[in-house]
Amino acid sequence: MNKQKTLKVGQKVTLKKVFTQKDVTEYADLTGDTNPIFTDESYIRKTTLKKAVVPPDLLLAMISNLLGTKLPGRGTNWMKQTLKFPSLAYLGEEITAIVEISRIRPAKQLVNLSTICTNPDGQIVCEGEALVLIKELEQTQNFLARQ
Repeated sequence: MNKQKTLKVGQKVTLKKVFTQKDVTEYADLTGDTNPIFTDESYIRKTTLKKAVVPPDLLLAMISNLLGTKLPGRGTNWMKQTLKFPSLAYLGEEITAIVEISRIRPAKQLVNLSTICTNPDGQIVCEGEALVLIKELEQTQNFLARQ
């Protein structure tokens, strides 16, 4: 029996992750982005940075994970994202990503969500807004018919 997906303004989900050097190495191999602030300890020691920085794309991947697997869920089509990175995220820190529904437009099958990532001190390291199309969302047809 399939559970029906119910979406509500204010609904949110959270994901926590500690990024490692292995994550950054795999990211660099995949993307070719070998920025020394992510990958070169000797370079980092010459800067004012505490330690290696988490690439912003990996923070965004946490948000993508939540959108596509939790809220709204499987079948979500990510249409637009705005982002700001007010602080740096560092390797070895537990990063918390939160996605929260801020608006639902059933007639257009669109959902707006706030997106945020914080470090262990609660500082925001990434924030923005997402717009997703939920036309193909599993179990959404009944939800849309009730709105």
